[in-house]
Amino acid sequence: MEELRLKIDRVQEILDLHHLDALLLQRVSSFAWATCGASSATNSAETYGSASLLITRKNRFVITSNTEKSRLAIEEGLVEQGWDFVPHFWYQESGLVKLIADKVVGSDRNIPGFVNLSQDIARLRSKMTLPEITRMKSLSTDCAYAMNETMQAIEIGMTEFEIASLLAAAVEKRGIRPVVNLVGTDERIFSYRHPLPTNKKLERFALVVLCGRRQGLVSNLSRMVHFGKLPEGLQEKERAVAEIDAAFISNTIPGKTLGDVITAAQNAYKKLGFADEWMILHQGGIAGYKPREFTAVPGSEELIQSGQFFTWNPTIDGVKSEDTIFLAPEGPQIVTKIDGWPLIDVQSPAGKTYQRPAILEK
Repeated sequence: MEELRLKIDRVQEILDLHHLDALLLQRVSSFAWATCGASSATNSAETYGSASLLITRKNRFVITSNTEKSRLAIEEGLVEQGWDFVPHFWYQESGLVKLIADKVVGSDRNIPGFVNLSQDIARLRSKMTLPEITRMKSLSTDCAYAMNETMQAIEIGMTEFEIASLLAAAVEKRGIRPVVNLVGTDERIFSYRHPLPTNKKLERFALVVLCGRRQGLVSNLSRMVHFGKLPEGLQEKERAVAEIDAAFISNTIPGKTLGDVITAAQNAYKKLGFADEWMILHQGGIAGYKPREFTAVPGSEELIQSGQFFTWNPTIDGVKSEDTIFLAPEGPQIVTKIDGWPLIDVQSPAGKTYQRPAILEK
């Protein structure tokens, strides 16, 4: 309840700042944030869930159909949290129009007639409370276990669909939804940065990518496995992408901007002979209730703060490095670390050593 009160206080500050009467939250990410982890996502393909929240100066409403009311009230604990339900039959319009009549309302999405506060709400989601930090670290640990379980079980001859099913089973049994489950093998890794799984059979080399959601929070990581000794060219790229990832992490410093980090990474790409590779795929950013609450782009003035989570994902054709990190007061911590996984030591200009995941050789 302390976490809930803190979040409602932050919403009231947003209402004061923008001179609003109420805030409408419809995104799955925002719903989970405001309810301390409840899920409105009955369809994982949808950005907007099966329920909305309306927070006014005095009241807190859940607007949903009769279909979802009981689950949200009982299993998700929203009655206990003190939310008032405004239900409607699934075939009827909701009661939102009456609730917001003559009110100036902000929203976490761009809707005509509402004040678009999507960026403000994303900042609220990324500024986590202590209970959220604990949940995110636990989720990240379990995502790492699931990834390791999958990578150890991969065998030559498996299709990418079969590998994806291994990962899905490994995360689902831990109460995690795989909102992103990518698998690429062999030549497909060199051709596609987001390889959706196919019927192609693994011959020697596999990339597996996971964005796992639990209680609304999303943790992200990638790992690679190679059967037999790595070719020399792949070893060179493996080392390069580890050094670029270390440049990202070492520059994730409170007070810097996401644009500052991208600049440092661009310099690392160029120094290592891969100047244009950063352009092929987004490079990551601030993580939270979405795989990336804010994606880093050149010139971004979004400030980095202690207590936030980040996922950087540099790539060079054929290789990728990706973990979720927590920016603690003493510096970045890898929270998706896999015990026993082979690592590459990279020393920063300041003399600090960063360990980045190598390609597992079987």
